[in-house]
Amino acid sequence: MSESKAVIHGMPGLQGTDHVGFTVPDIEQATDFFVNVIGCEQHYDLGPFQTEDDRMQTHLNVHPRTIMRKIRFFRCKNGSNYEVFEYEAADQVLEPPRNSDIGGHHLALYVDDVYAAVAHLKSCGIRVLGNPTVRETGPSAGQTWVYFLSPWGMQFELVSFPNGKGYEKETTSRLWHTADRRFDI
Repeated sequence: MSESKAVIHGMPGLQGTDHVGFTVPDIEQATDFFVNVIGCEQHYDLGPFQTEDDRMQTHLNVHPRTIMRKIRFFRCKNGSNYEVFEYEAADQVLEPPRNSDIGGHHLALYVDDVYAAVAHLKSCGIRVLGNPTVRETGPSAGQTWVYFLSPWGMQFELVSFPNGKGYEKETTSRLWHTADRRFDI
């Protein structure tokens, strides 16, 4: 008779996303953007870091002689923290990936009013990509969204769905929402 083993689905002990990390070309420019345009709170810095062995390559999958000039941590209201890097590397790619590129990504920010947020971004000289899209049908019904670019070209999105999304009528399961503030400090 064989022993049955419990099947584990997913990471044991997972609680959620602690932070999102990304690299910027100029950490002071990024700080101005995250603090003064977005409204994040700056917390602390680390660095610089540089090694003469292969630790950077082994632990971070970057060129072994990479210089990590600075790491800066931000908190974005009731969402995730941001770990922002400024690197210098011999093989560094200077163009940010597009959504369609492998490794492409965007950072979505929930706001109460997309139109007020768009007006704010435009007043700060931020490039907004098109006009807000309003979803009226399907699982995302009730959501309004629009993309914008940081000063260095990283893709961001504004989203809002103050009355929920269409899929919520079909299930009690929910994606994270700003109203889910169980972990506020």
